[in-house]
Amino acid sequence: MKKQQGATVVGMLFIAGLVGSGLILAAKLVPAYIEFMSVKKILNSMATSGDLKTMSPKEIQNSFFKRADVDDVKNVKPEDLTVSREGNQSVVTVEYSVKVPVVANISAYMDFTASSSAQHE
Repeated sequence: MKKQQGATVVGMLFIAGLVGSGLILAAKLVPAYIEFMSVKKILNSMATSGDLKTMSPKEIQNSFFKRADVDDVKNVKPEDLTVSREGNQSVVTVEYSVKVPVVANISAYMDFTASSSAQHE
């Protein structure tokens, strides 16, 4: 008689559990990264449209949050946005954190940083 080879039911269930857990974790974390890509898109569009060259820091902040409302950015607060001048450049920096509950009392904590600058004439 030949010895049987192959995966057992328990082994297949273990692998399915690992894959399922990975998919659930990805499904919970991906929205935070999509929001970060929206923040980067907003900063890039502000730099290319000339907003950073002509506006005051308060106007830049208002412009950012108007665009953030359109792109459904919820995790960036006014205190997370910094507008500064370095030489003849306006620099906008966004630093924020997102806490995503994963399972029960286990959470994923992610820090994001993006910046954009534009040269003044």
